[in-house]
Amino acid sequence: MCGRYFQQRGPAAVARYFETVNAVPNLFASWNRAPTQDALVVRRHPETGARHLDALRWGLVPRWAKDPSVGSRMINARGESLAEKPAFRDAYVKRRCIVTADGFYEWRAEGKAKQAFAVAMRDGALMPLAGLWEGWRGPDGTILRSCTIVTTEATPRLRSVHERMPVILPPEAWPLWLGEAPAEQAEIQALIRPYPGDALAVWPVDNRVGRVAENDRDLLRRDPLAVPPPELDDDPPAFPD
Repeated sequence: MCGRYFQQRGPAAVARYFETVNAVPNLFASWNRAPTQDALVVRRHPETGARHLDALRWGLVPRWAKDPSVGSRMINARGESLAEKPAFRDAYVKRRCIVTADGFYEWRAEGKAKQAFAVAMRDGALMPLAGLWEGWRGPDGTILRSCTIVTTEATPRLRSVHERMPVILPPEAWPLWLGEAPAEQAEIQALIRPYPGDALAVWPVDNRVGRVAENDRDLLRRDPLAVPPPELDDDPPAFPD
């Protein structure tokens, strides 16, 4: 599962990258984005059809939920069963989105201990993650907009860290996933696949990333005390400011 990710680019840079048209949301960069926090999400506006960048809470709250606390258990959605799960199937058809990130964290079991790893695009490019979004109306009439990250099986290289990984969408897939271009359901489902492992950099980082309160740029530095296997010991990419 994807339980933490980092988004070190500011919202203005993300808006330019995706060519969104609305006012830029006021959401600070984060090197340790955690569930129930707001995420920068690209979606097709349900009324205008324009591409928007919005701040949505991470952890999807279905429309039928009694209260929003259920969202903390729906931070990920398995891509293989989106059309079947009641919590996700309507959003899968009508409300697909892109959760914007620069990379994500995962933990590898090493005996009784765990080592944290960061995963990013090898060239330092932004990492667009496939997501779903939903709007939940509270008893007082306010609307909570939330999202989840779609996952798939990991590439052979990443499988030594975790068996699952987020679905990463190349630019040519954005119009289909966002619903900007017509597509059969089979075409949408075909986008849910592992991203080529050789395009991703993987390196060990300090395990303090497991604490939500830890949130600084140094989280992306290589852990000098870690002794990772050779296939998981890349150099961190040079992220643009």
